[in-house]
Amino acid sequence: MRWRLVDAIDELERDRFAAGRVSFSPDAEFFLDHFPGFPVVPGVLLQEAMAQLAGKLIGYSVRLNRGDWPFPILSMMQGVKFRKFVRPGEEVRLEARLVALRDESAIVDVCAWVGGRRVAQAEQTFVFNAVPLASAEEADTLERLERAELRRLWAGYPGD
Repeated sequence: MRWRLVDAIDELERDRFAAGRVSFSPDAEFFLDHFPGFPVVPGVLLQEAMAQLAGKLIGYSVRLNRGDWPFPILSMMQGVKFRKFVRPGEEVRLEARLVALRDESAIVDVCAWVGGRRVAQAEQTFVFNAVPLASAEEADTLERLERAELRRLWAGYPGD
């Protein structure tokens, strides 16, 4: 299984909002057990997809605001709600709204939608840069990887 759970970023507005999408292939192995005869996307994967989008919003915002790329780590979720099953092959619209951005943490409201109906939501808290990277080389590697991933996901990426 691949752990890149965002297929594309459609909107990304610094310090405010991101929207993207994901679709889970009917061939994904987890559908065999979740659930036999009635395959649905596990809620934890919806939360992870929303967290990955939120992480891109945080990373892009911090990069533009202070010049470095953070490594956002999901540390808490509150108000988690699953409202409707997501079936294999359905396109899920992911949304992330930045509530608070601090030096080493962020709070983001996230939602997932299918066909105009909200299917999941949460408030996610992230921490980052609590422990500095070991070297300038590690920081350069992280920045290179993050830039490449934004280019892959977001057609509107303005570049370097």
